[in-house]
Amino acid sequence: MTLSPARVPGTGPGSGPAVRRLTATLYGYAFLDDFVLLYPVYALLFSDTGLTVWQISSLFCLWSLTGVLLEIPSGAWADAVSRRLLLWFGPLLTAAGFTLWVLAPSYWAFALGFVLWGAKGALGSGALEALVYEELDRLGAADRYGAVMGRARAAGLVAVMAAMPLTGPVYAFGGYPAVGLASVLACLLTAATATRFPEHREPAGEAKDVDACREGPGDGTGEGLGDTVSDTPGDGWARTLRAGLAEARGNRSVRGALLLVPAVTAVWGALDEYTPLLVRDTGVAESAVPNWLLLIWAGATVGGLLAGAGRRLGTGGFAGLLAVSAVAMAAGAWVRTPAGIGLVALAFCGFQLASVLADARLQDRIGGTGRATLTSVAGVGTDLTTIAVYGAYGVIGSATTHGAAFALFAVPYLVTAALLAIVGKGAGGNRTGGRRAARAARTSGSRARP
Repeated sequence: MTLSPARVPGTGPGSGPAVRRLTATLYGYAFLDDFVLLYPVYALLFSDTGLTVWQISSLFCLWSLTGVLLEIPSGAWADAVSRRLLLWFGPLLTAAGFTLWVLAPSYWAFALGFVLWGAKGALGSGALEALVYEELDRLGAADRYGAVMGRARAAGLVAVMAAMPLTGPVYAFGGYPAVGLASVLACLLTAATATRFPEHREPAGEAKDVDACREGPGDGTGEGLGDTVSDTPGDGWARTLRAGLAEARGNRSVRGALLLVPAVTAVWGALDEYTPLLVRDTGVAESAVPNWLLLIWAGATVGGLLAGAGRRLGTGGFAGLLAVSAVAMAAGAWVRTPAGIGLVALAFCGFQLASVLADARLQDRIGGTGRATLTSVAGVGTDLTTIAVYGAYGVIGSATTHGAAFALFAVPYLVTAALLAIVGKGAGGNRTGGRRAARAARTSGSRARP
């Protein structure tokens, strides 16, 4: 089965209601997906249950491994069936995992919960980006993808910051069960919001459009969770997987964009887990650590909001953004003072912006129908690199200060920036031509591709 969006004639970025409906649903989904009161305290729950540090670390590894194993298969599945269905089903898995955690707290319950949580992440990764990009492209607003996804990431960070001050009162009222119940409700609301995503995907080959088969004119909004079906879903899954991987092998521009995503996203995403230790090493009181963390998260939020303006950056400008952010992180971490945390926040602002732009570049370069598959390939690269950073940080952080470790991890970004600067000088105008060719493929041959 091959599916691609039907372009709507006469629509554009200013066409209004359809774009607004899509973006409003996306922002609500992103906010609710991260509005989980268990986030700040689940490590405490594990510890209070009696788990050792080794056991807690093994749970995190299991979580990451689940995502790595399921990322690409779930991406191919998203290309073969309804992406909205996966976005709806994923939060229900997380809700089941959180319920296990608070009703039967034990190592194996936590492990199963992390497997479910990892599966949810794999289902959504690739499916969300592909759905949003293709719906925007159908409406003639694909150039807004970077800005839209930047705001969505910002909405998720705002949700995390909003959940933190609420966790304390809820925990004081009802302990871990109350915090868990609130988290489960957030997951259920996320799933309900996912049903509001529009999804218009024309069938090809053996796929059939359910809306076209229904009696009555229909409203054309693509409501429901089963707008497209396939007589042979297994064959469709394998075909979309092969098509997506073939495009990566045969298109140098796509391969470069696939490599750029983990190169930009993984290191700072992993370092985020160690920012509390970095802040504490500056000498601030334990009670003040969350306030300084809010500053760092605020920087990342601003970075997401700047994605619209950042789309104007060429390859050279992108390289400069990475280099400036790397220098800011190294300098801010090295001084080991509270003032330096401001520079780290500035660096995270730049890294968040660069992450959104790297994803947008990948989406622009994908010309076939395996969009979710290829996005998931990039996700696997990010997950594997993140695991490697965790391991490297464990070695480096044990031998030196957290400030020195953060400064050292700025080096990969400087290397990436240098490589991009070299590529940018030789590429010239290829970026525009690549986008034009990708759009041509989407609007012509890709629809009939087997």
